[in-house]
Amino acid sequence: MTRLTVPDPDERGDLGAFVARVVRLDQAALVRLQAGDGMVTAWAATPFDVLATRTVHGALEPADVTMPAAGLLTALTVERAETVDPGTGGLWQGELPPSTGWQPVDDVPAAELERLTERGLSVARENAGPMGPPASLLDQTVLTVSAESRPAVKVPLRCLFALSGMGFLGDTGPDAGVVRVSATGTWLRLDARYGAVVRRRITALPLLVG
Repeated sequence: MTRLTVPDPDERGDLGAFVARVVRLDQAALVRLQAGDGMVTAWAATPFDVLATRTVHGALEPADVTMPAAGLLTALTVERAETVDPGTGGLWQGELPPSTGWQPVDDVPAAELERLTERGLSVARENAGPMGPPASLLDQTVLTVSAESRPAVKVPLRCLFALSGMGFLGDTGPDAGVVRVSATGTWLRLDARYGAVVRRRITALPLLVG
């Protein structure tokens, strides 16, 4: 039996809202939960080939488990108990970013990212085919963030679509706050008010056998 404990009801609600957005984007999505240092971090893939993540205070036994998002959502929203059984039965595909080595690059106003997202959505609607917007459009750089003594970090449109699709920006009025951009040598992370999205910056090259 898997045991997920989130003592604070507000944080349980936040985690439930995160999982609900994951299910809304993909009914068959998986969520991977990892625990450590009194925290539980949820990971989910999005249709934009970008990872979404949310962390709450809590405990998890076992400390690393993957389950269908729909089952986790039921446990969080129907049982509404401090400790629930989120189920198991999922096989996580792909890798997760490192937990250390992140360097902050800059903070960007959330309202500015929302404006860029709206413009991107307009272009995507004009160019969408049977399978949705082309990958070349999603991979276009819409924002370049730089800081002194650090290389510039390019943010592709797909990351903004993931932020918006997961509802992480929230209210983008005058007091919407900022989104923190951070990076490692190979990963990009955008931390907004209600969660973060993460994507690899460099695609690994296949090994040549000769």
